[in-house]
Amino acid sequence: MSRLHQRDYQPDARGTLDGIRVLDMSRLFAGNVLTQILGDFGAEVIKIEPPEGDTLRAWKTEGVETHWKVYARNKKSLCLSLRDARAVEIIRKLVPSAHIFIESFRPGVLEKMGLSPAALLAINPSLVIIRISGWGQDGPYAQRPGFGTVIEGVSGFAAINGFPDREPVLPPMYLADGVAGIYGASAAMIALREVEMKGGRGQVVDLPLLDPLFAILSPQSANYRLTGKVKPRTGSRSTNSAPRNAYRCSDGRYVSLSGSIQKMTERLFRAIGRAELVDDPRFRSNADRLRHADELDAIIGEFIGVRTQAENVAFFEKAEVTIGPIYDTPQIMADPHVIAREVIADYPDDEMGQIPMHHVVPRLDQTPGSIRTAAPALGEHNRELLEEIGVDDDAYNALVETGVVCEATPRPADARRTANAQRS
Repeated sequence: MSRLHQRDYQPDARGTLDGIRVLDMSRLFAGNVLTQILGDFGAEVIKIEPPEGDTLRAWKTEGVETHWKVYARNKKSLCLSLRDARAVEIIRKLVPSAHIFIESFRPGVLEKMGLSPAALLAINPSLVIIRISGWGQDGPYAQRPGFGTVIEGVSGFAAINGFPDREPVLPPMYLADGVAGIYGASAAMIALREVEMKGGRGQVVDLPLLDPLFAILSPQSANYRLTGKVKPRTGSRSTNSAPRNAYRCSDGRYVSLSGSIQKMTERLFRAIGRAELVDDPRFRSNADRLRHADELDAIIGEFIGVRTQAENVAFFEKAEVTIGPIYDTPQIMADPHVIAREVIADYPDDEMGQIPMHHVVPRLDQTPGSIRTAAPALGEHNRELLEEIGVDDDAYNALVETGVVCEATPRPADARRTANAQRS
């Protein structure tokens, strides 16, 4: 388990995006990944949440909002009842101070709220507007629900994932959303450069979940047109090189091994005491090995299967063969490289004491990102943000009483901390 590191936890740090204000009306994962990246590098990210909060808050583990805590770090929370015209007017008053505006409603909903891109750009002509959806703002499927699970099927990902004798396998995590969030952060910076360097004109970024995921699936369409064949499901094998697979060890754990270049495969054969396989017609070339992958995996698997994961890794690393352990979460958290590089580290958290989170990605040596603040409570920054647009205490209290502005009900632990602070 990692200890708390201070290199990235810098409450007073100012990142390279300091001064960039982001209004984020998105929900769930893609938008939160996008704005977490921007926030890590210094942008002021304002999550505009409904009274029930961003849907990501509902993804709890033993009652703790772990997803929210990780992906809402470095953000502020403004909680508004968006069905009220007064709440929409508050957003309009914040738009002039913003550089980026993000939403993930079904196409057309933003327009019905009176916040169409044309209306927003009329208020702030330099605004970058990112519209996240499942399918895009137009096209035959635009009005369909756009959950990542459906996109992971339609994109072609599930069809090539899994084993040939089993059903297609959907990813056990939020792949379509995560990829879209990363693409979205790049799109925000590209559009912002246009604003800052080439005349100051804002624009709309159409960011469906479908397009980014399809873009990373390699040239499947080109391959199909060339060969007339659909890429089969091959489990952990590759259709491009062999050997490449996940192999079971004697302790029930697994290792991943790749011999994607000829010299590596020859080194592997010699390491396991089977130098004669270098000239075996079945395994002489990569094409030969692909045709005889079952036989090849049986030979390698037999050697690996009588050794533990640690023994296999040590053996093949000494032989300079490409291998790695297939980790579960406890192994990841205990790995010395992961700890030393702070791929994961502990950060302060009110409920958990310390929460393990991923490092700021990517790593910049001159203008690094930082983790400055924990994820906000619902409506934590209401007063601070509304004061900017002229809402005094009396007006604020009236907005709360009428339900236009919402505040979180303190958890018992929060109430205890408040009481202790007052006594001290």
